[in-house]
Order: sequence, then C-alpha cells, then structure tokens
Amino acid sequence: MSTTESNTEQKPILAAALTVLASSFVAGTTLLAKALGTDALGTPLNALQVSQGRFLFAFMAISLAVAVLRPKFTRPAIGTHILRSTLGWGGVTLMFAAAAFIPLSDATAISFLNPVFGMLFAIPFLGEKVGPWRWLSASIAIAGAIVLMRPTSGVLEFGALLALSGAVLLGVEVTVIKKLTNREGPLQILWVNNLIGLCISTTVASFVWISPSPMQWAALAGVGLLMAAAQSCFVNAVRLGDASFVAPFFYTTLVFAALYDGVIFGVIPDAVSYSGSAMILLSAALLAWRETKRTKVQS
Repeated sequence: MSTTESNTEQKPILAAALTVLASSFVAGTTLLAKALGTDALGTPLNALQVSQGRFLFAFMAISLAVAVLRPKFTRPAIGTHILRSTLGWGGVTLMFAAAAFIPLSDATAISFLNPVFGMLFAIPFLGEKVGPWRWLSASIAIAGAIVLMRPTSGVLEFGALLALSGAVLLGVEVTVIKKLTNREGPLQILWVNNLIGLCISTTVASFVWISPSPMQWAALAGVGLLMAAAQSCFVNAVRLGDASFVAPFFYTTLVFAALYDGVIFGVIPDAVSYSGSAMILLSAALLAWRETKRTKVQS
C-alpha cells in the first residue's frame, strides 16, 4: 500500500488548483463562524460548539460519500490520525474563536500564516527540500500577509494570539496529512479524521452547549459541508504535490475573504487590500511557474 501511494504521479498544477478551491471553501467557513460567534444570527455560540458543528456535518457528508463510493479501506495509522485530528481540531477552534474577537481580515491574514509553518515543518519532519524559489515565494506571501494585517498596536491582542496559535497547529497538521497520504486513500483519511474530530469536539463542547436557533443550525451545517469539501480538495492536493509546494497557495484564502466581504457585507477593499492580495497571488504564480519548469526538466 505504501509503495503504491508514495508513487502517485506528481501533478503540481492540479495540486495548486485544488488548494485554491479549498481556500475558497475555507474562507466561507470563516465567514459563517464569524456570524455564529457574534450576535449576527442570535445568541453567540462558543467556538467549541461551532467547531463541534463543523465536525458533525462534515462527518455526515463524508460518510455519505463513503457509502456511495464504497472505497477500499486499509488498516489506518490510528496514532497518526489522532495526532492529525487533534491538531486540526485545535487549529480550527482557535481560528473560529479569533474571528469573533478581531476583524475578519485580520483574523484571516494572521491565521493563514500556517502555510509558512507547514513549509518549515515539512523540512525536518518530511525531509522535503525547499529551494530558493520556494523560499522567495514564501517570503513574498508573508510580506503580503503582513500588508493585509495592517500592523498597529491593536492587532497584537488576544484574538490575534489565538489566530497565530491556530496557524502553528494547522501548519504542523499539513506535514501529518502528507504522511497519511503516503499510505492511505483520501476518503479513508477524511472519514477517520472527522470521526476522531467529532468525538473530541463533542466531548469538549458538551461543557458549553446551548441550543442553536434554526438559522444557526443552517450555518453550522454550512461550516461542516464547506470544510468537508475543503478537506477533500486539500488531501488530494497534497497527494499530487509536495506539502511545501501546496501550502503557500492557501494564501488565496485572503483574496476570497475580501471578495466575500464585498459581496455579502458591502466591504470594499482598499489599496492596502489590493496590494497585499496582489503580492500573495504573485507568490503563488511564481511558485507554479517554477514548479512547472522543474517538472518539464525532470521529464
């Protein structure tokens, strides 16, 4: 099994496209989490309960996919799954909590520094080699994220620290996902991950549970379904490309967050938003161009 999975053909352009699609879904979950964590849809829900709803509905959606597609499951690496699920649950919960404390643009910009952590952790944990072009791309992306953060004395507050902590956890999770994709199929990884995450989140959320309104239930379902779709895209992306290559494309989440703000809340991006977003897109384009060129040379 491990030999077959590890020999999966690398398709960097498809991996990048899947990551960008996943980013659009993740930005949607952040918007819904913001609404659930504030009074936009009624009595605010604790981030622990929002996270539980995310795992509940994601698990239901993935279980339906498993029932229809009936993929062949192999013996899972339970220890690795537990580690990945714990990191993912912790990271997502911190992200949801941060969105309720600070502006969505700040929370998104800070939280999605996780691709850089993912690239850094991939070096010692996965033995991946990060060349100068990837370092340059990551540096440009970091600079773009900093621009979008609009550094002021008010940014480094409790909510910002929550987002930064979540970014670290999700960055480590990227490397763990890559280890799993080398030995297990995507649907198996998603199903086991969400099952474990549901168990963890339900246990913790039971201490802060309040009955959601119908609108809140709908938003919770949206968070879970969008996250399930994002997970599916991302797990397949890391199968088709190195984690250090795929990770920086997650910065496009910032672009989608700004777009959603404009369409849904009427927030028009200013020059700072355009500048930061342009830098992030430039970093992704640079990385995709370099990876395509490297692939052609190797073939």
